Amino acid sequence: MRMDRSRVEGPVVSGFSGRGFRVDENVYEGLLLTPSRAEGWSPPPLDTLTPADFAPLLALDPPPEFLLLGTGQTLRRPPPALEAALPFGIEVMDSRAAARAWGVLRAELRWIAAALYPLD
Repeated sequence: MRMDRSRVEGPVVSGFSGRGFRVDENVYEGLLLTPSRAEGWSPPPLDTLTPADFAPLLALDPPPEFLLLGTGQTLRRPPPALEAALPFGIEVMDSRAAARAWGVLRAELRWIAAALYPLD
């Protein structure tokens, strides 16, 4: 996967490396993305995920339109109560698909956030 960096503002997932995601010169196994930054994330097991696990994303002002949640190698559903507890919607997909969707949506300058589980 290659993204044309000139068309996207902010961090771009430019590829995959082992269990992780390449962003600029760094590789992150778990990753939180906002329109302005990328940071490592050590997510809990998916079935215990709570809004507190997204604290940096909840602090965005304005809040994101929605969250891309990448659940690892395969699509798995988070707890149903999670979506109801967040102030924005969640789009759930496997982490590779979420990383690709991030690039496409950010190229459209969409104000979104992403949380990507490591590729297992």
